Amino acid sequence: MLIEHLQERIPADRVQLDPAVTASYAHDEAEWAPHGTPLVLIRPRTAEEVQEVVRACIEYNVPVVPRGAGTGLSGGANAVDGCVVLSTEAMTAITEIDPVERLAVVQPGVVNDHLRNACAEHGLWYPPDPASAPWSTIGGNVATNAGGLCCVKYGVTADYVLGLQVVTGTGELVRLGRRTAKGVAGYDLARLLVGSEGTLGVITEVTLRLRPQRPLEHTVAGYFSSIVDAGRAVTAVGAAGIVPSALELIDRHCLEAVDQWKKMDLAVDADVILLARCDLPGTAGEEEADAIRDCFERAGATWAARSTDQTEADALFEARRLAYPALERLGPVLTEDVCVPKAAVPEMLARIEAIGKKHETLIANIAHAGDGNLHPLLITQRGDDKARRRAQRAFQEIIEEAIALGGTVTGEHGIGLLKMDGLTKELPAEVLDLHRAVKAALDPHGILNPGKVIPSGGSVPG
Repeated sequence: MLIEHLQERIPADRVQLDPAVTASYAHDEAEWAPHGTPLVLIRPRTAEEVQEVVRACIEYNVPVVPRGAGTGLSGGANAVDGCVVLSTEAMTAITEIDPVERLAVVQPGVVNDHLRNACAEHGLWYPPDPASAPWSTIGGNVATNAGGLCCVKYGVTADYVLGLQVVTGTGELVRLGRRTAKGVAGYDLARLLVGSEGTLGVITEVTLRLRPQRPLEHTVAGYFSSIVDAGRAVTAVGAAGIVPSALELIDRHCLEAVDQWKKMDLAVDADVILLARCDLPGTAGEEEADAIRDCFERAGATWAARSTDQTEADALFEARRLAYPALERLGPVLTEDVCVPKAAVPEMLARIEAIGKKHETLIANIAHAGDGNLHPLLITQRGDDKARRRAQRAFQEIIEEAIALGGTVTGEHGIGLLKMDGLTKELPAEVLDLHRAVKAALDPHGILNPGKVIPSGGSVPG
């Protein structure tokens, strides 16, 4: 009966029942995260259509799983059996870019890079830049509070969300937040929805803060013979009081995978590369870049230099962005997303290396190293169940070691399904109960992306 109800209220081209199509929307890119079989796929184009879907799901007590581009790495957009998958991919309008107020208003299906390009036409810049920026959507970025390469200096998605339009768990269409530069009226409900992974509401519009375009960046590359030395260089940059606009780590496994795929001639005489960028104007940027190079050399770099070839520098950063899809071609990749204090980066990298050896698991490493957000990539051969179990044990051990060093189980990918056990290790029971209380208040019918983020249990029903 739900299907008939939706077909009466939603245009026919928005409703997809073909099992071959719905199956392709049943999960995101998280390896080994479980998923169910959707009842139907809905691809609305307006906020009112989203509202109709949520209200119908409330009436028929059917789960609704919001989804953007499906580029998530934690299983947060994975279907549960019999659910409605609500994809916002067709909601692609950039409705406003205001150069005076420096804000943009967009629908959730707008691709990150498309927004950045549109802003550039007005001399403006939207900073959050996940590696998936060419494919991921703003709605998904907001839902997971995505970070990116430049967040070491400019912050994550939450730092740019001014307001949201949201369909609530009671089926209401509401606006949260503001358009003004300042505003502290009431609880910050917009900020609460950022990073909630579709469990507290369905985002239908986002108002984003923008910044002026930056000057051309200076790039510094450092080659290291060990990942621990590279970690020491990261700590040295922080200790020197330098805040680069990017400080990225990429190891030989990743570079070789990208080179095999894209034939970019990236062969370098190093096991690990650190890539830094500085965007201070004029000579200040050059001086900062030289200071970073000095930090690299003092930490044990076998070679370090400020790039004078912009094409070469851009190629190295492009390799960093392509590392994950390149490694996927070698076999299933289980992606970590732990974040530790900057001072703990060398020790955490050493522990990751030891965990890989202990569990006989190939671990390639990329990282937003400047803010301690590490992405160990655990690679197995397809169909090798023993290797898969070893990798899963290594995955859990990395989480435990990050927490032991004062870190967190996720810096930008979200909890989804893969990190729920880790969340129970990181947060006290009383704090998890607060989460459950918020979930119960905003989703009283329990239909919004059930089974994600907050583990069941505790004293508050949700």
